[in-house]
Amino acid sequence: MKISKSLKLAVNILMHSKLRSWLTVIGIVIGIAAVVAIVSIGEGMQQNVESHLGGFGADIVTISHGGGRASAGFRGGPPPPPGEQGGTATSTEAENLTKKDVLVLQSIDGVKLIQGTVSGQGEVYYLGEKATISIGGVDPLVWKAMTTSELESGRFLGPSDYNVVVGNSIAENTFKQPLIVNRMITIEGNAFKIVGILQESGTFGEDDRRIIMPIEAARETLEDAGEEEFDSITIKAENADDVEQIMAEAEQKLLISRHLTESKKDFRISSPKSMQETITSVTQTMSLFLEAIAAVSLLVGAVSIANTMFTSVLEKTREIGIMKAIGAKNGDIMMIFLLNSAIIGLIGGIFGICLGSAISSLLPLLGMQLMGMGGEMTTVITPLLLMYAVLLAMGISMAAGVIPAYRASKLKPVDALRYE
Repeated sequence: MKISKSLKLAVNILMHSKLRSWLTVIGIVIGIAAVVAIVSIGEGMQQNVESHLGGFGADIVTISHGGGRASAGFRGGPPPPPGEQGGTATSTEAENLTKKDVLVLQSIDGVKLIQGTVSGQGEVYYLGEKATISIGGVDPLVWKAMTTSELESGRFLGPSDYNVVVGNSIAENTFKQPLIVNRMITIEGNAFKIVGILQESGTFGEDDRRIIMPIEAARETLEDAGEEEFDSITIKAENADDVEQIMAEAEQKLLISRHLTESKKDFRISSPKSMQETITSVTQTMSLFLEAIAAVSLLVGAVSIANTMFTSVLEKTREIGIMKAIGAKNGDIMMIFLLNSAIIGLIGGIFGICLGSAISSLLPLLGMQLMGMGGEMTTVITPLLLMYAVLLAMGISMAAGVIPAYRASKLKPVDALRYE
């Protein structure tokens, strides 16, 4: 029997059991819509995280003083980030990093740029308001070449500046009136001119939440900032692939130069690359979990298809007997019922991706309303996802119809003709 003839008979079976067939199609529609919507959430979540992590700089290595409980005395410093190679020192005091440590680290192969930074908290006054804000003292030229942040307005710091660049979150959200370029602010009693405002770099952007100034100005402004000491040292690698090797070599060199053992290590080494890998792995796991939930809906749809196909076989038993009596082969009968299943899957898949796409487009708006317009939800639908959804619907439908189709093909003509 020709495929065209089998397809015509399969459509005929579908048309003569409209209500049951459409109820089955609805099961597939719901399952595919769930898959498309949930997978789009997972893809959007992964892209969102990767775009935020992209601002970290995978080629950056940071060395901070303090290890284990030794880090408690760090002035205004953040807790150790994921992916660090932290120490286990039990000392309550840790020696600061110095220019000597910078010189030691400069000798490592693969280091492109290196700078020591001073960090702390400062009282900032602007138009009669006061706030405590994180301050970062940097080498202007090195920081400009090393930072992944971009300017929203103004310029970066120059080599002879005694001015400041302000992070986006500080500029927009700290005071009633936003900070703008060329305005003056007072930090710990010293007046500074704002020469640049950074663009928002996302949830994980450190520069969003601090004021950046030349390191010499920071030493004069912040309390307890020594003349030769740094709170952290930042290294930019020539190649992001060399980060692990640089971290290992930096640890060994610092242990030797600071006359320390592994158990008494008083510094931490971390890299955003390690954090990127960890968070990406977690995001992928969450995406797989969401897809598994969506698969349950498809399983319910598959059971519905199998039930419909078994019923169709029972209803069409006499017709099967007639077709076999006039020369139809087992393969022809099986092909008819498999095509019937495939058509149900195709129709359900098409309607499912339409419904899933509509839900996916509405989810970001619904998500922001639920979070008071303060959250961020992104959904991503790709052509590959839509193709995968349709093929999945057809594949599950045909798989569910295999056993009923096989049973129909094995019916004996005499028994089928006598069936009531």
